[in-house]
Amino acid sequence: MKFIGNVIWIICGGLLSAIGWWLAGALWCITIIGIPVGVQCFKLSSISLNPFGKDVVDEGGAVSCLLNIIWFFVSGLELAIGNALIGILLCITIIGFPFGKQFFKIAKLAIAPFGARVVKVG
Repeated sequence: MKFIGNVIWIICGGLLSAIGWWLAGALWCITIIGIPVGVQCFKLSSISLNPFGKDVVDEGGAVSCLLNIIWFFVSGLELAIGNALIGILLCITIIGFPFGKQFFKIAKLAIAPFGARVVKVG
């Protein structure tokens, strides 16, 4: 079921979300200082491509908090709003509700991705 959910997910907007993460990562990698941030974006794009069967665990510290504050104003707000809007649109129907729920998970991750780790569930 996870595989089928992930295939339908990509069609219902997961690819757009992943492209957003890849674009943010590429923009961050333009500067040497931003490369660690860009690498984190590329890692987190994996949850945008196949979120079913994955969960996010928060393991943040002081440095992660500082990076999350900078991230929020530079890239996080745009990614969070985009994912939340797609999630709202999908939650209008009963069939789209599980996909909308995944978009909300990604929107929460877009607000504070540093210190977060994607883990497989089950």
